[in-house]
Amino acid sequence: MLGFAKKILGSSNDRKVKAFQAQAQKINALEPKFEAFSDDELRMMTQTFKDRIAAGESLDKIQNEAFAVVREASKRVLGQRQYDVQLAGGMILHEGGIAEMRTGEGKTLVAVAPVYLNALAGKGVHVITVNDYLARRDAETMGKVYRFLGLEVGVIVNGLSQGQRQAAYNADITYGTNNEFGFDYLRDNLVYDRREMVQRSHHFAIVDEVDSILIDEARTPLIISGPTEDRSDLYKIVDAIVKELIKDKATYDLDEKQRQALLTELGSERMEEMLEAGGHFAEDTTDLYDPANVSLVHHTNQALRANTLYTRDKDYIIKGGEIVLIDEYTGRMMTGRRLSEGLHQAIEAKEDVKIMPENQTLASVTIQNYFRLYEKLSGMTGTAATEAQEFLDIYKMDVLEVPTNRPVLRKDYDDEVYRTFREKNAAIAAQIAECHVKGQPILVGTVSIEKSEELSDVLKNYEYKVETGRTLKAAYAGREKEAQKVGDDAYDITYATGRGIPHNVLNARQHEQEAYIVADAGLPGAVTIATNMAGRGTDIQLGGNLEMRLQRWTQEQRNMAVEVTPEALAAIEAQYKAEIAVHREAALAAGGLFVLGTERHESRRIDNQLRGRTGRQGDPGTSKFYLSCEDDLLRIFAGDRLDSIMKSFGVAEGEAISHPWLNRAVETAQKRVEARNYDMRKNVLKYDDVVNDQRKAVFEQRQEFMDAEDLSELVADFRSDVINDLVERYMPPKAYAEQWDMDGLDEKVRSTLGLELPLKEWAAEEGVSNEEIEERLMAAAEARAAERLEMIGADQTRGLEKQFMLQMIDMQWREHLVHLDHLRGVIGLRGYGQRDPLNEYKTEAFNLFETLLHDLRHNVTRWLMTVEFRFEAPPAMEMPEFQEIHLNPGTGENEMANPSAQNPEGMLTGDDRSKLPVEALPVGWERTSRNADCPCHSGRKFKHCHGSLI
Repeated sequence: MLGFAKKILGSSNDRKVKAFQAQAQKINALEPKFEAFSDDELRMMTQTFKDRIAAGESLDKIQNEAFAVVREASKRVLGQRQYDVQLAGGMILHEGGIAEMRTGEGKTLVAVAPVYLNALAGKGVHVITVNDYLARRDAETMGKVYRFLGLEVGVIVNGLSQGQRQAAYNADITYGTNNEFGFDYLRDNLVYDRREMVQRSHHFAIVDEVDSILIDEARTPLIISGPTEDRSDLYKIVDAIVKELIKDKATYDLDEKQRQALLTELGSERMEEMLEAGGHFAEDTTDLYDPANVSLVHHTNQALRANTLYTRDKDYIIKGGEIVLIDEYTGRMMTGRRLSEGLHQAIEAKEDVKIMPENQTLASVTIQNYFRLYEKLSGMTGTAATEAQEFLDIYKMDVLEVPTNRPVLRKDYDDEVYRTFREKNAAIAAQIAECHVKGQPILVGTVSIEKSEELSDVLKNYEYKVETGRTLKAAYAGREKEAQKVGDDAYDITYATGRGIPHNVLNARQHEQEAYIVADAGLPGAVTIATNMAGRGTDIQLGGNLEMRLQRWTQEQRNMAVEVTPEALAAIEAQYKAEIAVHREAALAAGGLFVLGTERHESRRIDNQLRGRTGRQGDPGTSKFYLSCEDDLLRIFAGDRLDSIMKSFGVAEGEAISHPWLNRAVETAQKRVEARNYDMRKNVLKYDDVVNDQRKAVFEQRQEFMDAEDLSELVADFRSDVINDLVERYMPPKAYAEQWDMDGLDEKVRSTLGLELPLKEWAAEEGVSNEEIEERLMAAAEARAAERLEMIGADQTRGLEKQFMLQMIDMQWREHLVHLDHLRGVIGLRGYGQRDPLNEYKTEAFNLFETLLHDLRHNVTRWLMTVEFRFEAPPAMEMPEFQEIHLNPGTGENEMANPSAQNPEGMLTGDDRSKLPVEALPVGWERTSRNADCPCHSGRKFKHCHGSLI
């Protein structure tokens, strides 16, 4: 009944998308109006829209006009006109949803209209991409449209200075990766001056490849950390012992489903024996699990995981003598990312590379909680429907599938399942050879670098004999009879033979060349092996990619120092267009792009991303997955059962079984893995949500401290609270006077308030109450504070109060994070006592936060009341020769060597520098933070540039 109703009325998704498409017709009706505008008139619409918004008009009211303006600007600047389905996708993004659009439908162009519309509010729009290359490319390409319409565009990539980041965030539209945005947020909450912060607000963000960023990368938090003590020798010692231990598989249990490795009872006994023999136990202990040996247990567990669960060229590679992690979903190197809790160091010990010290967490945030800071969040991808529930639960975003601009002609075959790797690889090689011979481009998807290089080795020496001819009806060997029916005149039977199949391998090792490799993947007979196709950013176009070929040619000319003239560029463009047209016809005649999956991934989305690379924009295409009972997914979930079924049916070596039921069985296994991974991410988020409220409170408090000119009132409140705490602790309200601990109170008053008071005499007075003693303490503390204020000076005191406050809150927060990490590691054990670990964590975390606030009050008060200050004139510094250099950024001249050069900063030279007063700086420069970039744009910090002169 439901199916019948859906056919008649359409699904909920269909109805919503139709509403957006109807809205697109209204935008189409505005097209003639804006086509008649001049460039200047079209550009003036941006200011008109801003004025209407300032007058109170909503973005929704001007949506149709803004989208029409962007479409016209795109036509003029890029030569691209948004299709109606692209406009519909843009409306989904504007409403804070996820637009699922197939590969090749132009998602990058889809984002332009909603980005422009929301940027008109003046609060900044962030466009999140999966890597720096795409951020730069999209900011440059789509930035032409925004700049044409009068908006500024910035891009955040690794290696920018603080000033460059501030400029990029202050632009109307900012492109960058999720890591850069997240780490900038954390760094902003570690600075000591608001002027050093780079981000403005979290108004609106569009996330490209939203499933990759908000789901795949959400399993690990973003962490800023600092180094701790070096324990390299201990890692090497434990690694050597573990390597010896695991030669006997009875010493450990390996759970690949849960990604866990644990010592068995036998393993623990042998580990203890070897550690004791080496003299590695703490003094007077012989038990590995003695509290004194907790560090050894930690190192043992991480060494075991490193040696059994993490595989070279699959989970990581060694590059430049360093361990570089590989993203299992994209196959890309994650340079700069390190595993936490000593696991990365354990892998470094395993591979015998330099061991970097462990790090202490200074600040952290999960991907989920960072992106939930945005007032409005949206995203786009080719594969989000399978994770729709997670997007709704965590991010409150609906997933809507946008229909393709042209019907999809791709043919998806049932999976072929073989018994062994060897049989599967032979079948894959035969299929690749057949496609190569008949001129059909083929894209081969693997799940790891290791598998892609294994297949590459097979193809390099593969001997093939493939039947071919003038038609495709007898393309497979062994079908001569079918060919004869066609008739000798219509069909020529020949055989192509050869050794070695030329191919390209796209994985983390070829990261820098990925765009060029993908661009050539649509050439006739091209063979491309890729670890993953998510977020590659370059379409596979049959016949070749004109844009990438021109880009490569231009770069080659520049490398040879040859000037690229407009005439030469136009000539080579015409040549390439003609070649691409011929190649495209040949690829189409061969059947379009063939996508071959060598294994099913844990996530259906990754398979769909690979499959979606063929059949773009109405092109024909084919997809098929080749599996074996030895593949990880089948082996873990159904390998033995499937292998026995194949044996019972008498499947011969080299033969495969294929049936829709098998597809459903594999899909069921994938759903189970996806559900488990979702539970893991949800569990991480539940625990981080507990910390998130605390994080927000601390970060907001820090910003209040930075913004405040005078914190004396808060300091006085802290002092009052501390005195109240001390009196309440040592002189409990309902206790008798003889029960008061005046010795303890006297010691604390000395150490915390720096006061020498006759507390015992006060307590001995007849009828004195604790409230009266508290008032006397308060008066004495106020007098000391006033005395120190007069001694130090009001301005100096206000500055010291702010610095102490910020430093102490950072110190306390770091310690708090360490405590929470330790708590998170052991709280699961509460489950054995029939208590909910999450509720226990909430209670414990709240108590720890209360302790943080208590310690903050006491430590700030102690510092401000007891620290002694000495004021000495700074020693005269002799300026070295190289300090005389100051390059003018406009001319590149050294202004110090050329007195006649422009010197707007009023800089002095030689010995006169030591006499330069603050007033000599341009107005406003004297307020520049010492660690900020110098306003003269020299690229140096203020304290090393003009700030060093005052």
